[in-house]
Amino acid sequence: MATKKITLSKDLIVSMYMNYTLEHNEKPKSVFHFSKVNGFTESEFYTFFGTLESIEKEIFNIFFDKTIELLQKDDNYESYDMKTKLLSFYFTFFELITANRSYVMMTLKQHQNQLKNLMILSEFRNKFKDYISEIITDDFRIKIEKLQQYQEKVLTESFWFQFLLTLKFWMEDASPSFEKTDIYIEKSVKVSFELIDITPIDSLIDFGKFIFKMIILVEMQQTI
Repeated sequence: MATKKITLSKDLIVSMYMNYTLEHNEKPKSVFHFSKVNGFTESEFYTFFGTLESIEKEIFNIFFDKTIELLQKDDNYESYDMKTKLLSFYFTFFELITANRSYVMMTLKQHQNQLKNLMILSEFRNKFKDYISEIITDDFRIKIEKLQQYQEKVLTESFWFQFLLTLKFWMEDASPSFEKTDIYIEKSVKVSFELIDITPIDSLIDFGKFIFKMIILVEMQQTI
């Protein structure tokens, strides 16, 4: 009896990739090997992705898009202030990746060089920074003294850095149901907004000081 030809899609390839990585405790050695194991051709793979690494980036894009989709299903979400929207994003996103923790941990620890691991988040980073820009409210812009374009870039970069610190905390969290991560999110977001309220940013030097303060204050939340 002939084997039924599978209908390939981007989502199916992503699912196959995650399953392979988890079952073999390593990512596929090549596109050829990955395609052969899963019953499709190498040329079919390239219809959807250019490299195996692009699948890894796409998976984190999917986590992001699913987070936004879930947030927008809440009728009250659009009426939230910036701080509440960001908290909602964090709680929803980390709930999603917790459901896929084994894969996320394996992927973000695959290289000894942490910078190589963070490259997987390059597209996610752009999405996250765009999201921060989108949720900046008029009231918040006024509060931080007529936020200019440069200052907005500072703000998105600083929140991206906060996200990375939160991700690092989650990866090291061994508490039941990762309850310490929830507490960390609450405290770190609170600290970030308090810091923004009292720190005018007018230069690159100020930006450096701002990031340093954020690192110190957010890291202090790890004493919870």
